[in-house]
Amino acid sequence: MARFTVTQQVRAPATSVWAAMVDWRRHGDWAPLTVVRVTTSPPEGVGAEFVARTGLGALAFDDPMTVELWQPPGGNAPSDGPGRCEVVKRGRVVLGRAGFSVVPLPGGRSRVDWDEDVTVIPHRITRLAGPLLSLAGRIGFGATLRAMARDVERQTR
Repeated sequence: MARFTVTQQVRAPATSVWAAMVDWRRHGDWAPLTVVRVTTSPPEGVGAEFVARTGLGALAFDDPMTVELWQPPGGNAPSDGPGRCEVVKRGRVVLGRAGFSVVPLPGGRSRVDWDEDVTVIPHRITRLAGPLLSLAGRIGFGATLRAMARDVERQTR
């Protein structure tokens, strides 16, 4: 398995950050070469399904996901507790789990902790290149979370 965690502080309240993070289509605005489409209605909550298509032309692949855990933050104060969302990845290229927590911080800020534990098919790719895949995940999702933070901070000013 390729495992990684990325953390990003956001100068916006936890409930605003949560709303952005679970607006699955918006992930395509932040992640390069990615378009997300929701395949269930409603698009939120346990059982919601969506597909992230990543890449260019013939090198693109679908990453279908299903929400398995949905716990919004209790509010915007640190004492309100974090929110947590987890998805299972069930595609032909990427299998495993991904999730994020949105943690309320003092001063109307929050922190997003994104974690993934995935296998790339064929499995031998992950066995041979697991550390490289983890590094690529940290770099890629780090950039994605920075883009999300800029977007949400602009909207909540």
